[in-house]
Amino acid sequence: MAYDDKSKVKTYYKGLGLGAFGLNSNTVEVDVKDGKILRVRPLKIDKHYDRESLRPWTIKARGKEYHASLKTLIPPFSIVYKKRTYSPNRIPYPLKREDWDPNGERNPQNRGKSKFVRISWEEAANLIASEIRRVNKVYGPLSILAQGDGHGETKLVHGPHGCQTHLLELTGGFTWQVRNPDSWEGWYWGAKHMWGQDPLGQGSIGNLLWDMANNCGMVLFWGCDMETTPWGWGGQIASRYCFWLTELGVKQIYVCPDVNYGNAVHADKWIPVLPNTDSALHLAIMYTWLKEEIWDQDYIATHAVGFDVFKKYVLGEEDGIPKTPDWAEPICGVPARIIKALARKWHREATTIAHCNGGSLVRSTYSHEPARLEIACLAMQGLGKPGRNQMKFLEWNLMGLPDQMPAPASEFAPNPQDGYRGYINKQEPSFIPKTLIPKAILGDYTSDNPLTWHSYPVAGWPREDQFIEYRYPLLDANPIHMIWTDTPCWTTCWNGGNSMIEALRSEKIECVVAQHPWMENDCLFADILLPINTKFEELDMCTDNDNGNFCIACYEGQCIDSIGESKSDWEAVGEVAKALGLYEEFTHGLDIEGWIKKAFATSGLAEKITFEQFKENGYYAVPTKENWEDVPAGFENFCKNPEEYPLNTPTGKLEFYSEALASCFPDDTERMPYPRFVPFGESHQESLLHPRSEKYPYLIVSNHPRWRVHAQLDDVTWLREIPTCKVTGADGYQYEPVWINTRDAAKHGIQSGDVVKIITDRGWVLGGAYVTERIMPGVVYQDHGTRLDPIVAGESDRSGANNLICPTTITSKNCPGEVTSGYLVNIEKADLDALAKEYPEAFNREYVKGTGVSIMNWIKH
Repeated sequence: MAYDDKSKVKTYYKGLGLGAFGLNSNTVEVDVKDGKILRVRPLKIDKHYDRESLRPWTIKARGKEYHASLKTLIPPFSIVYKKRTYSPNRIPYPLKREDWDPNGERNPQNRGKSKFVRISWEEAANLIASEIRRVNKVYGPLSILAQGDGHGETKLVHGPHGCQTHLLELTGGFTWQVRNPDSWEGWYWGAKHMWGQDPLGQGSIGNLLWDMANNCGMVLFWGCDMETTPWGWGGQIASRYCFWLTELGVKQIYVCPDVNYGNAVHADKWIPVLPNTDSALHLAIMYTWLKEEIWDQDYIATHAVGFDVFKKYVLGEEDGIPKTPDWAEPICGVPARIIKALARKWHREATTIAHCNGGSLVRSTYSHEPARLEIACLAMQGLGKPGRNQMKFLEWNLMGLPDQMPAPASEFAPNPQDGYRGYINKQEPSFIPKTLIPKAILGDYTSDNPLTWHSYPVAGWPREDQFIEYRYPLLDANPIHMIWTDTPCWTTCWNGGNSMIEALRSEKIECVVAQHPWMENDCLFADILLPINTKFEELDMCTDNDNGNFCIACYEGQCIDSIGESKSDWEAVGEVAKALGLYEEFTHGLDIEGWIKKAFATSGLAEKITFEQFKENGYYAVPTKENWEDVPAGFENFCKNPEEYPLNTPTGKLEFYSEALASCFPDDTERMPYPRFVPFGESHQESLLHPRSEKYPYLIVSNHPRWRVHAQLDDVTWLREIPTCKVTGADGYQYEPVWINTRDAAKHGIQSGDVVKIITDRGWVLGGAYVTERIMPGVVYQDHGTRLDPIVAGESDRSGANNLICPTTITSKNCPGEVTSGYLVNIEKADLDALAKEYPEAFNREYVKGTGVSIMNWIKH
């Protein structure tokens, strides 16, 4: 912490990344005066460390230079975050649903309808402790479901995302909600079976900023947005680097259904493709290569297995359908001439494919297919040769892996995980994939009639685990009867939120506890609510290994006092631990400073700086690694010597045909041993090629939000002033924008500013029309994650929370991933007067322009 006697302004250091799990990003300086936050601004990295000792890196390419930034490149989200702390939607004190009586009628059917009443922390802690004891006695500890995964503030000691599991372990255990690999679905379920690449299935990206700048002629930005998605995890280095690619003359081609913000700023060309038809485009490109013999035959011969089977499929020798550009054109919407031109240019010029994590490309039905087919494309042009790799533009240094840092690396990446008090990633005996929670609750599953699936589907588990069958409940265990969540955004962030609302209202669920700073989303369906701090109200520690310039660690001083009666997640769970008589066991005898010291001691920082110096300076910036240029670029080593540097596939090579999939899932026609185009099948019928499209003739694309991070920041007044953030309807309500192509809008008599319905057979949501040529015909676009505002809970929503109406079915029959984009919908112009008359309660809620629906709608006065 810095202190200026003259101005009486104190400066603190915080990480404001929103990726969770204790590993932060977006390091900032926070200026505080008289107990109030004045401003948030970038960290000046050389404030306490001289330039020479930091060794700032420089990338040289084509006569130009790209330098490390000596201040953090924070996004707008960080600058506005104080508005989140001072939001009027903060939960002010502990609350209990008014008609939930633990000793009488619990009225689960009224969750989301009935209001909350104020209770004390003591009463709340005792109620939760009593419910834990009761459930353990009547059903057993595995009947408590702990929800504690990502999408939220990133803290270390204060540990959101599973802090309660440390206490529940002391009371006998719990059933864990396992977060599916939501950012990596296609890579996880598909790519791993082709190129290995555990833990997540994405490519090796080491030193690719240097490689792309020096060797690429073209970069294909496939289904991603460099000006949006990286903001929450690593700031704006992706944007800055893409501007430099333009200076270098590297062509940037965007392949996506929309002119997203990165496309609008950086693209040399836009190739519009219909959502979830990328597989057809991939196949037509490879068909062109095969017919014109412009593929790397020597590379495939030495680096791949099973290619002949795949080649027959592409040429149509297997199914009688050659995957020609003319075949692909009506499926994917890309003209055959463009497909051929792209294929030829890709062959002529070193081409890298860029993603953020994959976005809607790998979050749709059968997403393992476009993921595998992309790798097939890369392989056929010599994966790992100069300028020919797969690049991702966020979550650098992920899991501390050296091949996951595309910028010049720091000497080391600090790892403070010994101080993390959220969930420690290990395999629990009893667990349910997050995508199957509603099915598990609503189905008639027992120890004798279990729900089964394959894989412990958490990000990071090995490929081989996908062949193991698991079950819920365990033998001799009972189903779930209590839920304790510190991540209450299932309904607005996962697949089929309306089904989750039904599950939360099930009479099987006798108690729902939620802890959260704000009244939003799943909090509406809780029985007990605990008010939680934001980062500015807590003493903590963080690391920022994602920013791309220098790895940074911060001693995060407490900027302001707690607002209302809020406590941190660690403190809130601690109150329940006290009520259970387990406080010392829960804390291990350490206070907050003690946990920070524990984290510091094993993070790698202690070898560079004393704890006292670290605390005084407020942060430590790790110098650039010497000889960083020697780090292999992407798949360079594998390319040069596949025998010495094999992939972690069974053969060590690229597997166009997976013997493991063939032997383990011989009857799976949705994920076969080799990649294919799968428009619809047993699990999904979400394709324009299916008869369902007559009733639902549009495909929806739902990206990472431009002005949110998933469900976060939807109540920030400064953001809602931006025209592309919300569309103000005739009723004064700020609706989530829906992009509609000019021709499609004309068919429905829709103009910009109108309110529209997005309709599926799973429900409907509203949105504000934005009529534009920035979205291709046949597609509508609405970001996910807006704050829930149910019209009829479980059926319809005013705010536009479109995850409510996503398919509930998993990625494919043996892949328990999510489907949150690329599904069929219809649209129509909404009649606001008629809706207000039909649903007077929903349309007459107290509303605050700039922040949304008031918390006072849910609290009894």
